[in-house]
Amino acid sequence: QGSELAGWAMGRWTYEGIDLNHNFADLNTALWDAEDNDLVPHEFPNHYIPIPEYYTFANATVAPETRAVIAWMQRYPFVLSANLHGGELVVTYPFDMTRTYWKAQELTPTPDDGVFRWLATVYATANLAMASGERRRCHYDDFTRFGNIINGANWHTVPGSMNDFSYLHTNCFEITVELSCDKFPHASELPQEWENNRESLLLFMEQVHRGIKGVVRDSDTEQGIPNAIISVDGINHDVRT
Repeated sequence: QGSELAGWAMGRWTYEGIDLNHNFADLNTALWDAEDNDLVPHEFPNHYIPIPEYYTFANATVAPETRAVIAWMQRYPFVLSANLHGGELVVTYPFDMTRTYWKAQELTPTPDDGVFRWLATVYATANLAMASGERRRCHYDDFTRFGNIINGANWHTVPGSMNDFSYLHTNCFEITVELSCDKFPHASELPQEWENNRESLLLFMEQVHRGIKGVVRDSDTEQGIPNAIISVDGINHDVRT
């Protein structure tokens, strides 16, 4: 329909009336409560946080699409992901939910903030629309002041986001890319949208080669050890093989 005929909410909710962007389990609150009570990581994990029981009930307001994505993420050990949105030109990174529950905006970085800022910057600097010298703000926020990246919670809080869920329930580091000021570009504009994002997508995927790689082995048998927990000094978020 194009932006002239479509309101911002068009397509936001499923047939069942669920906003998939807010439909994942809120693992942030449980983690932060445990941190406030000094339970992390000895009594409560700082990664692979289990899904709360209430979320698994048959009558829970969880879309079949969300359940399918969670099962997919549990089946494959993804390490890097991006989800694509429209209506703004910016790359956001976790946490998406404010730590102070009553605040609509609050800088809420993860323990891996440096990595997330790098991933967001890689995408934003290679995106033709974001990096353009003629870049103008889409609406009210001037994201060029921040290099076209922002901590999600510092923009607007999103409880139950896929980004936060990916980070807290799996090994996956995920960001959100707001692709265009126009949430509903016309078909004739799609080739340019592709050109704006092609190099960014490729560079982003290449970031899987950053960091430390290897195999954790048993020193006696030389066999690989699955689900070995790897801790890094100074980063209160472990990962698993």
